[in-house]
Amino acid sequence: MTKKNILIFLCTAGLVLLLDQVTKLYVVSHFQLHESIPVISGFFNLTYIRNPGAAFGFLSEASPLFRGTFFSLVTLIAVGLILYYLIENKVGDLWLLIPLALVLAGALGNLVDRFRFGEVVDFLDLYIGTYHWPAFNIADSAISIGAFFLIVEMLKRRKEDL
Repeated sequence: MTKKNILIFLCTAGLVLLLDQVTKLYVVSHFQLHESIPVISGFFNLTYIRNPGAAFGFLSEASPLFRGTFFSLVTLIAVGLILYYLIENKVGDLWLLIPLALVLAGALGNLVDRFRFGEVVDFLDLYIGTYHWPAFNIADSAISIGAFFLIVEMLKRRKEDL
């Protein structure tokens, strides 16, 4: 990897992590838990909630010790695998570098929450009528966007290999 690519990776991950933590800090300091403010009526609210589990409440009923240990280990393994992949494969392609930075930053953003609060701060609330998508945050968005583009890139490369 070139110094330029390392800089792009670190800046992308750093900016996403910073944006995630700043938005969460704002929500925690300006909202009451479960307070909701409509942004786009009938579609989008800012709603402060805490999620002790993972996506869709996965493991939210498990003991706090188990959740904390499990999610910390999974995050550290994911971070380690991303860094290992970057180093071993000397990734220079921005179509891989940026999505990997997004996934890394998102994972670290939620890990910071788990260390600080024992759960993750969520506040982005999308809905139509009475159907609500589970609330999420910038870190979750970064992970989802990064994973989407990694899958697209893998499928593209697989098609090229055929």
